[in-house]
Amino acid sequence: MMPAMKKKCRALADEITSALRALGRGSRQGHRPSAQADFGVYTADLRAVVRDFKARLKEEDGETVQEVGRHLLAEKVTECRQVAYELIAGHPGARELLDQARVETLGRGLDNWCCVDNFCYCISGPAWRDGRIGDAVIERWAKSRDLWWRRAAVVSTVPLNTKARGGRGDAKRTLGICRAVVRDKEITVQKALSWALRQLVPWDREAVEAFLVEHEEGLSSLVKREVKRKLQTGKKA
Repeated sequence: MMPAMKKKCRALADEITSALRALGRGSRQGHRPSAQADFGVYTADLRAVVRDFKARLKEEDGETVQEVGRHLLAEKVTECRQVAYELIAGHPGARELLDQARVETLGRGLDNWCCVDNFCYCISGPAWRDGRIGDAVIERWAKSRDLWWRRAAVVSTVPLNTKARGGRGDAKRTLGICRAVVRDKEITVQKALSWALRQLVPWDREAVEAFLVEHEEGLSSLVKREVKRKLQTGKKA
């Protein structure tokens, strides 16, 4: 990329960061500290920033959008990371450039549920669904020592089974990852497991029911309670 274009990308990332900072309402970090700062931008305001810059980047090539995203990640701010993922996901050229190396680079530094879920919903899940990264990559994440990569493996199954995101139902890959984390003790991973199974119910409830029976002893009470409720009522709670 030419120096002038790199400068343009840096300027765009700075503009996005300034817009987010101005909308911030104070840090809202939860009980588990994150190395990512946060401005406390409400979701509706963040979506407005995404819409604005998505329109401005529409005619740019994919590499330019990815470069803007990399600059945003370097800010180490939760909202900047979210916008980076949304902009890449919303640009066909940027999506087409995603491969294993780029996906894992975009995932560096993940250390909170908000960033992980956004990464999976926008980047890793669709890339996996569309064959840009292979099953072995997600399976490796599921065995990681890093709990956030384990959560990422599980949440990456959600776009496989979300019709609005292009999912068509994929019990084989979803349950393969779920099996890998059945006995994981981290609550963030267990909650992801519950979500993954519940998301699969509309596509293959029999497979989910069989999974619950097969892993009755290993599954946490939280997962069993939430998934059984989904099977019985169609709702989480």
